[in-house]
Formats: sequence, structure tokens, C-alpha cells
Amino acid sequence: MNEIIKKNGISYGVITGVTSILITTLIYVVDLKLFTSPWIGFTSIALYIAIGVILLSKTKKELKGVFPFKDAFTTYFISAVIGILISVAFNIILFNFIDPAAKDTIKEMTMKYAVEMMQKFDTPASAINEAIKDMEANDQFSIGKLLQGSIFSILFSALFGLILAAIFKSKTTSQL
Repeated sequence: MNEIIKKNGISYGVITGVTSILITTLIYVVDLKLFTSPWIGFTSIALYIAIGVILLSKTKKELKGVFPFKDAFTTYFISAVIGILISVAFNIILFNFIDPAAKDTIKEMTMKYAVEMMQKFDTPASAINEAIKDMEANDQFSIGKLLQGSIFSILFSALFGLILAAIFKSKTTSQL
């Protein structure tokens, strides 16, 4: 594997992980209600997309424009996996060892938010009750659920990485 790809993937993976830790910590310190805010979620996703774009732009430049699809995808994927693993490790520590009570508070707020959203969409009461029962039965911050979520995050990142790799790959001589 090319050293530039490896170096940038690892470096930006750490940047992504630290960014996630900072966002989570800021939300945790400011107001736990922010964990249910869609705007925080959208802003975080936009930030992670920007980091990915910067990563691939920088790597392509360092490779002097020779950036095959496989290399572009590999660079992004390394970064995404490292960032996700750092973030999940932090969340496991925060919500299972440092402050387990916070996850119960967030769970209650999430259920309240979900009920409000379902009522806005005229969801039948039976469906709302079933959704609440399912939410009560699940601990979204348990170690198992966080690890399971990381697998889905990696899969989603892989799909997104395919799109970014297609955008950032260098053109072949037949495309010029």
C-alpha cells in the first residue's frame, strides 16, 4: 500500500475520531437534549463529509493527480474505520463507565422526541405504543448496540466512500 494513502488515511481517521469525541463531549457538557437534535446530526454529517473531501483532495494532490478509484476508496475507508472505532470506544467509555445515568436521560428524551414526531405525522396510537415498547426494551448505548451501530456506520461509510472515490479518482488517458 502506498505510504501517502496509509499516512493520510490514518491521520484523517484520527482527526475524524477526535472531532467526533469533541462533538459528543460538547453536547454532553452543554445539554443532553442536543443528542436528539436533527440539526446537530446534519451538521455532524456535513462536517464528516468535509473532512473526507479534504482528505481525498489532499491525497490526490500529494499523489500528483494519479489517484485510481481503488486508492481513493482505500484512503477514505481507512480514515472512516479509524474515526468510527475511536468514536465508538469513547461512547462506550462515556455512557457505560463514566456516566451510565446519562444514557437513561438521553433514552427518555429520545422517546419523547419520537412520540412528538410520530404524533405530528398522525401515527396511530397503537404504532406509537409499540415503538415506545421497543425503545424501552433497547439500550442504544450498551456496548453491544454501540458495536453493532459501528458495523452499520462502517457499511454506510463504505457506500459513501465509493461515491467519493468515483468523484476523486483520476481520469484515465481514454477519458482525457
